[in-house]
Amino acid sequence: MSSSIQLLKSTYRWISIPLIISAPMRVFTGPELATAVSSAGGIGFIGPGKSPEDLEPALQKARRLLEQRSQSHQSKRSRITSADLEGKLPIGIGFQIFDANLQVALPSIAMHRPAAAWLFVPREGTDDLPVWMREIRNASPQTQIWLQVGSVKDAMDAAKLSNPPDVLVLQGIDAGGHGLAKGAGIVSLIPEVRDAMANAGVKIPIIAAGGIADGRGVAAALGLGAVGAAMGTRFLASKEADIAAGYQNEVLRATDGGQSTIRTPLFDALAGRNNWPPQFDGRSIINGSTKDSEAGVSFEENQAQFKEALKQGDEGWGEDGRLTTYAGTGVGLIHEVKSAEDIVHDARDSARAALKVALEML
Repeated sequence: MSSSIQLLKSTYRWISIPLIISAPMRVFTGPELATAVSSAGGIGFIGPGKSPEDLEPALQKARRLLEQRSQSHQSKRSRITSADLEGKLPIGIGFQIFDANLQVALPSIAMHRPAAAWLFVPREGTDDLPVWMREIRNASPQTQIWLQVGSVKDAMDAAKLSNPPDVLVLQGIDAGGHGLAKGAGIVSLIPEVRDAMANAGVKIPIIAAGGIADGRGVAAALGLGAVGAAMGTRFLASKEADIAAGYQNEVLRATDGGQSTIRTPLFDALAGRNNWPPQFDGRSIINGSTKDSEAGVSFEENQAQFKEALKQGDEGWGEDGRLTTYAGTGVGLIHEVKSAEDIVHDARDSARAALKVALEML
């Protein structure tokens, strides 16, 4: 695994180890969050946004923020140097392939040359994935391809491609937001994928995702064979997240994440987003919408209340609120809103401490 870490450090020269990544959550992870995470020695990803056209202005703003940071007092704390900004952008971008637009994305990728492109959910029965990987690499050879998968089969199918991804993100069932409805946690998923790749003679760095919310989770991921850890829910409670106060307060309120969250396709249906492939659903904090659904309230009545809650702003969230509140099972470990920079540093420091404690037990 040390060779994989060295490869990452040579590719992403600003990173610190253990590597902390902010996952590209669709509308919550904009340029402010991504640049803060990368500046702290992690890798920050901009989410897909509301539409494909959101990418170009987001990348433009990310470059401005990084240039401003390098020219201000913040540069003393930033891991990113002016050299990291020459002809490239030291952040990543994320795409849900099934509802993204490659032709819209390619000019922005070619112009800004982000460090990585995180791909997720290719349409079944198509050659979407190899086409996206090929075209991104043609447009920006410096941009590494990260592919998110949630099963051993999907991981090995990707690893055996003639031009495989540069990094595999293994998302366990504990993850918040969208993922496979049926899957394993990272405790078994990562070792099984590593064994399968070793048997096939394949070496691809693995990033762990799903249920990780602090440095102890990062340490566990490293022990399982990952070279870094991606966190999503934890960064919802960051100062830089583009998130409603009502939503963020729910992330802080929820405890006992295995009991207070649920995997369900309900919120996509309530919002009229019925284009997700059937093998996917989303993990959300339990609220009035999910309680009524399980109690047998008709979908029509549930949706009517959901639409009414959309008009209520922050009041639409809450223990008995109606609005979508995607979060992972690690939500109970999150108790305060912090800057993204502090989240990265705290996770890294506590991961090192946890690994030291584990070694002392031997």
